[in-house]
Amino acid sequence: MPKMKTKKSAAKRYSFTGSGKVKYKKQNLRHILTKKSAKRKRHLRHAGILSKDNTAAIKKTLLPYG
Repeated sequence: MPKMKTKKSAAKRYSFTGSGKVKYKKQNLRHILTKKSAKRKRHLRHAGILSKDNTAAIKKTLLPYG
């Protein structure tokens, strides 16, 4: 059985925490920032955690060795 390939696009977008949760950078913080409130931009800076059902899909298909 050959090794499974990691989806490189997913590897650039997601990473794993020590406890096995999937971490990602939130969207909407790249441009057109003037109309967004400071509170909204501050909350977008922090990493998001995927839900459990999406975590299983990421681990199984996109990042098999994560």
